[in-house]
Amino acid sequence: MQRFTTKLRVRYHEMDALGHVNNAVYQHYLEQAAIEHSEHLGFNHQKYRELGGVFVMRRVEIDYLRPAVAGDTLEVTTWLQQLRGPRAIRRYEIRKQGEEQLLVTAEVLWVWVDTQAMRPRAIPRQLLDVFNQANQSDSMQQTLRN
Repeated sequence: MQRFTTKLRVRYHEMDALGHVNNAVYQHYLEQAAIEHSEHLGFNHQKYRELGGVFVMRRVEIDYLRPAVAGDTLEVTTWLQQLRGPRAIRRYEIRKQGEEQLLVTAEVLWVWVDTQAMRPRAIPRQLLDVFNQANQSDSMQQTLRN
């Protein structure tokens, strides 16, 4: 699956009493990476409104492996693992910029919600086509490199 990476700088107000990023803040980092990935593929907030829905987090599973502190620049990498019906499963890895060691891994279940009915519905074909096309082109590039 196609991977997308964004960079985020840790801010001082995101620290907890132990002096590192508060665990709850990582969920914001995950959401920001998903938004930027969608925008990168041409789906901004206005486009979602035109499609009549939005993705909302339904379940989040985060493994905290190492701390980050204020001033660190983090690389948040995300990719879609599965798209089916109203569900999108997205995976994440967070590292300090330029380092290999993982700070966080996560899996998030996103659900496409119709903004009029406020109920889950199938992800629109237009979104599925773009995400699948991006994943296929990434797979083709991987094959060409090998």
